[in-house]
Amino acid sequence: MTAEDSTTLSPPPMQALGTPWHVGKVTLAAHDGAALSTFYRETLGLERLARDAETETLGAGGVPLLAIRHAPEARQRSPREAGLFHTAFLLPARADLGRWLKHAAALGLRLEGASDHLVSEALYLSDPEGNGIEIYVDRPASAWTWHDGQVAMATERLDLNDLAAAGEGAFAGMPDGTCVGHVHLQVGDTAAAETFYRDALGLDLTTRYPGASFLSSGGYHHHIAANIWHSRGAGPRDLPSTGLAGFEWLARDTATLAATRARLAEHGIAAAELDGALVVADPWRNAITLRVA
Repeated sequence: MTAEDSTTLSPPPMQALGTPWHVGKVTLAAHDGAALSTFYRETLGLERLARDAETETLGAGGVPLLAIRHAPEARQRSPREAGLFHTAFLLPARADLGRWLKHAAALGLRLEGASDHLVSEALYLSDPEGNGIEIYVDRPASAWTWHDGQVAMATERLDLNDLAAAGEGAFAGMPDGTCVGHVHLQVGDTAAAETFYRDALGLDLTTRYPGASFLSSGGYHHHIAANIWHSRGAGPRDLPSTGLAGFEWLARDTATLAATRARLAEHGIAAAELDGALVVADPWRNAITLRVA
């Protein structure tokens, strides 16, 4: 099966989810967890699903997408070190993105970018603690262009007026079907990132930008990205720090998880067993929990 065949007939966001592996919940460590939760609920439209003394879990349609861990003692992460570049929230339809854009405008929210990536349309911002956010919608996979296993992506101007016009009606929170489509990381070296995520974790390299590598499972344009744009040469993270505390990497079945467990062992990657899941760290100490969805 080619990369195109695996996703051509799948509507968004199943292009990102209907794969052997996909991203699950992302966890952030925050100096002010309550304030950060308020931002994600009021600005992004996520709903609170659970809360205890330390962590709030937010999501859409009852599905957990983001956990915010209150960690006032954590070191403030520098924007030039390894860690999170952005968490990318994938919406089910272009109209949903248009409605969120109008919601952001009504709030007077300052966007940091708006791009047409050929495979997707994306809006960018940061939360109050400096964590990057992408909110995007995929084009149908039949519209993606592949050549020799590489997908064509670019960063072109996004027509915001046209996008807003697509969003009829009022924004009423992140819709059912919203997911974390991908996680984009800051790393110290893209070759080392490819060695870990492609060779040890088993993802496919789908494209490269100058200073960035994009990888996926099962023909998606990318589930994981890693760049050195602000973090060239960065070493392992000094934890605990604010920012990314970890993310879930979800397998579609136990056989898929078992195959990756064996692959990690072959590459000498230590994996801790935790309630049927595996916990590993990439070369920059970003924690990844592998489990069956």
